[in-house]
Amino acid sequence: MPIARARRAIEESVSGLPREFWWLWTSTLVNRLGAFVATFMTLYLTLERGYSASYAGLVASLYGLGGVVSSIGAGVMTDRLGRRPTLLIAQTSTAVSVAVLGFVQHPVAIAVVATVVGAATNASRPAVQAMMADIVAPKDRVRAFSLNYWAINLGFAISAAAAGFIAEYSYLVGFLGEAVMTLACAIFIYVKLPESRPERTGPADAGSSEQGEQVSLGTVLRDGRFMGMVGLSFLISLIFMEGFVGLPLAMGAAGFSAADFGLVMALNGGLIVALQIPLTRYIEHRDPRRLLIVSSLLAGYGFGLTAFAGSIAAYALTVCIWTLAEMVNAPTQTGLVVRLSPVHGRGRYQGMYTLSWAAASLIAPVLAGTVMDGLGAAWLWGMCAALGTVAGVGYWGLMRNLPAAGFEGAEPGPTATQKANDGVQAPSAAGSPSD
Repeated sequence: MPIARARRAIEESVSGLPREFWWLWTSTLVNRLGAFVATFMTLYLTLERGYSASYAGLVASLYGLGGVVSSIGAGVMTDRLGRRPTLLIAQTSTAVSVAVLGFVQHPVAIAVVATVVGAATNASRPAVQAMMADIVAPKDRVRAFSLNYWAINLGFAISAAAAGFIAEYSYLVGFLGEAVMTLACAIFIYVKLPESRPERTGPADAGSSEQGEQVSLGTVLRDGRFMGMVGLSFLISLIFMEGFVGLPLAMGAAGFSAADFGLVMALNGGLIVALQIPLTRYIEHRDPRRLLIVSSLLAGYGFGLTAFAGSIAAYALTVCIWTLAEMVNAPTQTGLVVRLSPVHGRGRYQGMYTLSWAAASLIAPVLAGTVMDGLGAAWLWGMCAALGTVAGVGYWGLMRNLPAAGFEGAEPGPTATQKANDGVQAPSAAGSPSD
């Protein structure tokens, strides 16, 4: 009976999603199997190249700066050029720049190429999220985002453990491996996935936040509730980024190896692989307001407890806590972004949302390096706890007057025309309005 129930739960979790979604899901999995740079950049610079924590933090911040610069541009490209060409350009550029990064040795060259890698890597995110929103029905989106997140972490769980041992042998092999896998994804998407950008049908269907108003970057910036959510997403992202920046620095300073860090981070991916699908069935139709508040507190205090860790087991325990927060926060917040975004402005809205993560990538490394060099790791983890508390209170204040029913089932939107056209999948024959 337990096996039959488990099989039925899996079937219900994966059934009813379009074939195009599974091609996109597969490309996500392949891409994450090759992930190396973002995870091991800090250790590469400090252990392999002998640079200081501050320099490593600077380079990681420049990686984030590249993402900040590309987020908005990639969002506009996603709406104007389409999802498919944006993904092809972004992933091909990522493959080339990652390969180059493995060979450059001068500190200035490393910093410049890392900035390019950050820009190219981040450029694919608005297109992926917009394409997923295009091809999946509103009622299935939280489940689809969870499954995609599950693929990300399945690939990460495998690659983190393997890449840790690859790094012990040769960091260059890791860089080249990521380049090959990313290029494979670019080709895969180009061959298998058609363009999904919704077609404009008339002036009233202009992807507007109000009838007749075209979507521009100004439209996004004037959307107070959405921009408030972007700000809170930045705080949460700042916390989670310390798993890739502060945690390896702390473990390296405590005498742990790259393989040790890889195994601890593989636990993060492994837990998500094991629990994301059943957890999604639990949270799928629950109030997103409570989920975001609880996940914020768990993230902050999960990282806060790292201040007391002194062994692999203790680090693993803290990872378990903030991984639970991650599993709840990621699909809930991503689904909320889509539901707050007008159909023909999804690229721009996703670009602005992606900007919150990119900005965190820019600031988190400098924060980690500066705080750890000047005050010590305990202060960094204490700051994470404080940020989680602030984010939880912020979500409560932002959404306390928001009806939960508006985020369940049907796609909400300002106009009936927007809702009616939510399922249109045909390629667009017209460009988006200029920003």
